[in-house]
Amino acid sequence: MKRLLIAGFGDIARRAAPRLERGFEVARLSRAYGCDLDRPDTLNIEGAQALLHCAPPPDAGETDTRTANLLAALEKARILPARVVYVSTSGVYGDCHGERVDESRPLAPQTGRARRRVDAERRLTEWCGSHGAALTVLRAPGIYAADRLPLERLRAGTPVLRAEDDVYTNHIHADDLARIVARALEDDAPAGIFNSNDDSGLKMGEWFDLVADTYGLPRPPRIARAQAAGRIPPGLLSFMSESRRLDNRRLKQVFGARLRYPTVYEGLRHEHALGADQSA
Repeated sequence: MKRLLIAGFGDIARRAAPRLERGFEVARLSRAYGCDLDRPDTLNIEGAQALLHCAPPPDAGETDTRTANLLAALEKARILPARVVYVSTSGVYGDCHGERVDESRPLAPQTGRARRRVDAERRLTEWCGSHGAALTVLRAPGIYAADRLPLERLRAGTPVLRAEDDVYTNHIHADDLARIVARALEDDAPAGIFNSNDDSGLKMGEWFDLVADTYGLPRPPRIARAQAAGRIPPGLLSFMSESRRLDNRRLKQVFGARLRYPTVYEGLRHEHALGADQSA
């Protein structure tokens, strides 16, 4: 059986693991397993035929030192991966002023975290090119699931931007992204860069309204952008500074993805119904 190395065993990797374990012997590379991407001395990697890289970059700096440390450790491994899958972010495109964005769009990261993601993509592209490995980059937007919804912000009455100041946002259900990840590691899966989002086309305020309506919570108040500083948390306000509508045609037509939750409407209905069943 082929060996798969997973760097960063977080939510998406855990969701994908049951599918991956059908075809791979899985080795986990995370702090929970004694491997720290911030400490190269802990990265004694035997090697694997495939690599799934889900680890986020560090919280500061312009480069992704974790990816750099991972690739340096792989150079010493007995087996080098022939297939690499990296879960990146749609933030690498920066603010696109609400325009449609496909994978040919030049990268224009505006935040430190997005610049670190671009650095990781560049490092992986160069490494895979020099080692003859197939690279798949999945540029994911806002990932949602039952435990990844803005319910506490809604309960706290955190405002969102009024319609004329609002930005387009993009989503993917965590289970759909996990299925895409698992498919990307199959031998016949197409390599390349894929926007990994669903078909939703909501602005952020509409998303918050939908979550509120689904869970019986008050809709958030709307404010002007000029009033946002101090009233909207900096992390959330950062996302409200970029507007884009991701084009996922390549994901569906080239990669062949079939989403269980084509829009957030189906995904939220599922999560709410599941929660109601579990509490009954």
